[in-house]
Amino acid sequence: MHVAKAYWRRQLRRTGLLLVVWAVAGFGCSILFVEQLNRISFGDMPFGFWMAQQGSIYVFILLIFLYALLSGRADRQATLEADTEEDTAPLPANEG
Repeated sequence: MHVAKAYWRRQLRRTGLLLVVWAVAGFGCSILFVEQLNRISFGDMPFGFWMAQQGSIYVFILLIFLYALLSGRADRQATLEADTEEDTAPLPANEG
């Protein structure tokens, strides 16, 4: 049971962090900080404009792959920890 609680705590923390990155890239860079980012050039266009049109989509796709990679790793680790915990747990006493 301890493994499941730790797994979900890590999973929720990871999801929250990725959502914050998504919000900063999508909302912050595309709307809130666009004037400051437009001072930077990305090719021939202002960086704030590029983030609003293309960059936030790329960040979102990258976050999807990162989430899948990290979640897969966490799933494998939790399965190994659960198997180890079951192997070390005492067997129930036979009441027969």
